[in-house]
Amino acid sequence: MGFSTVPCNEFVEVLGSKAPVPGGGGASALVGAVGTALGNMVGALTVGKKKYADVEEEMKELMAKATTLQDELLHLIERDAEVFEPLSKAYGMPRETEEEKAEKARVMEIVLKDACSVPMEIMEKCCEAIDLIVEFAAKGSALAISDAGVGAAFCKAALEGASLNVYINTKSMKNREYAEELNRKCDEMLAVYTVKADEIFRNVLGRLKA
Repeated sequence: MGFSTVPCNEFVEVLGSKAPVPGGGGASALVGAVGTALGNMVGALTVGKKKYADVEEEMKELMAKATTLQDELLHLIERDAEVFEPLSKAYGMPRETEEEKAEKARVMEIVLKDACSVPMEIMEKCCEAIDLIVEFAAKGSALAISDAGVGAAFCKAALEGASLNVYINTKSMKNREYAEELNRKCDEMLAVYTVKADEIFRNVLGRLKA
């Protein structure tokens, strides 16, 4: 099943079932894509307006970047499912004998790294999207700033959601040096970009309530 192309109701139905995929990672990628698209909407509602002629070219550049990010995040819904299934199977490997325990440990280290790779990439894309939404919110049509605020909130949620899918896997890694390096990267992205997203939201809220 291509989780990025099924109807919304089917995605939500499978997400709410006991099926191993999609899970939190795929859901985070989808929310990130939606958040990015909301930023893109601001650009679309700005381009062509005489009032914003001086930022038209910049808006077009931002929209091109946002469109690429949307597509990449949708692709990561599929990739997250692909890397999680081997991990799900690895957890079920037998460990009755010493040989089986050793083999399970070996396989687990491989699949845990793979399972971390996609949510890490989702986080990185969400950070890029938040940087774009900063610009959409500041320079885009004032009639669409609420969409920029929602986009920032969604991308923040996706960023935080993806981070939990990294942390749950690094927690199980035997290679603690590698695990802590991934945790450090997650910590840094969260520290910088949740603050940026919150600033966008507060700014938009202030403008709407002024």
